[in-house]
Amino acid sequence: MHVVVVGAGLGGLSAACHLTGQGHDVTVLERGDTPGGRVGLLEKGGYRFDTGATVLTMPGLVEDCFRAMGAEMADYVDIRPVDPMYRACYADGSVLRVWHGRERMTQEILEVCGAKEAAAFGRFCDWLGRLYRLEMPNFIDRNFASPLSLARPLKPTVDLVRLGGFRKLSKVVASYFDDERLQRIFSFQSMYAGLAPYQALALYCIITYMDSVEGVYFPRGGMHAMCRGLAAGAEKAGAEFRYGATVETILRRQGTTGPVTGVRLDTGEVVHADAVVANPDLPVAYRTLLGGLDAPRTARRGHYSPSCVVWHAGVRGLPADDVAHHNIHFGTAWNDAFAALLDDGVRMPDPSILVTVHTKDDPSLAPEGCSTLYALEPVPNLDGRMDWTAERERVRASLAERVAQLGYPAEIEVEEFLDPLDWERQGMERGTPFALSHRFLQTGPFRPSNVDRRAPGLVFVGSGTVPGVGIPTVLVSGRLAAERVEEYGRERR
Repeated sequence: MHVVVVGAGLGGLSAACHLTGQGHDVTVLERGDTPGGRVGLLEKGGYRFDTGATVLTMPGLVEDCFRAMGAEMADYVDIRPVDPMYRACYADGSVLRVWHGRERMTQEILEVCGAKEAAAFGRFCDWLGRLYRLEMPNFIDRNFASPLSLARPLKPTVDLVRLGGFRKLSKVVASYFDDERLQRIFSFQSMYAGLAPYQALALYCIITYMDSVEGVYFPRGGMHAMCRGLAAGAEKAGAEFRYGATVETILRRQGTTGPVTGVRLDTGEVVHADAVVANPDLPVAYRTLLGGLDAPRTARRGHYSPSCVVWHAGVRGLPADDVAHHNIHFGTAWNDAFAALLDDGVRMPDPSILVTVHTKDDPSLAPEGCSTLYALEPVPNLDGRMDWTAERERVRASLAERVAQLGYPAEIEVEEFLDPLDWERQGMERGTPFALSHRFLQTGPFRPSNVDRRAPGLVFVGSGTVPGVGIPTVLVSGRLAAERVEEYGRERR
């Protein structure tokens, strides 16, 4: 079949790799000049910044994309471990480093938090491993026909209940660790799912497993290099990539009904296809590309994740030796900060922030003797109560000031700031790059499906559909999309 993939974001790239490996004729249409989508690239004054995700986990899923095409990842992208994975800095002045490997991390916890907490870490890792082995094949790497699929077979769901997956995440983590510092570093990952640790179900500790057990990595050349590598691999395997090609409409046989027949570009050109894989944010794709077809109710009226502001700065000088690639600076407030963000729709008081210094592991991203800084602060999405037209400059200035106060180089040569209005302009619903939150009734078979029976041959990919938000799950979404295309092809025969 000829398959058109709309958008060369990470989900679209994954789908293109798997579809090409299955022998389909694949055309990827990307409105930008390069692949990557949200995993974008900003080049400014000799500095190169990753504009999207900066934390890469589960690189084996990237490797799966290459292997699907009969290629080797090492021929296209060099992905290396980041160690320590994080430097966690707390308001009391203490520092905890998160290292690759259980033995080394156990020793770190022993030195910083004591013997009892170090012993608990081993038990926690064992539980995380059981959780991952249960969830990955049964609930994540799987297409669901309907919510009833959770009962077919029933045993995995029963096992997940027995494992404590439906308890609150914060309570499960606290059942292993008394030290609040460990509770924070092993539960903050719930924010990737758009939830506070006290809101999220413990089944989302699978993100903690991917992060803290499987480890954090970084592609040489930046995160964008991974996307370029995937595109190059797919192109060599036979996929066609067309950049600067903006899709205006997904075409259907009877105008606004029936199976998809291809797409029309903003130039008027029609590209015919047997199936279309849509990578834009799912509710935006429905609204802008599928006239006459309403998005699922969850996408229209659901609860969206908080957003973030990101400050990119190219600075003269190098950070202190103890600075890590990823640095989490925890504020004093914790539950109150989440309540302000998630319930009140305002900026966190004393927010926790992430400062990533890509040049620690790849100095080529900045001029000699200089560094790149990426500072991220969670903020409300556009459903919140902040007026970003009025607040933008104040938030930028306060974030930049805090980064300087934390001891990072402060002689700025170039900078760029992104707020929720910028994310919205880039095509992200409610101005959040994190899509629908992972409340239970927005997860798995309750999340907007990657197919719509009203439009046969149309398949969605990316964080707005199954399995959800984050690089690992978006990569999986590409494989699941390819599986849906295969199913559709069998139905047509």
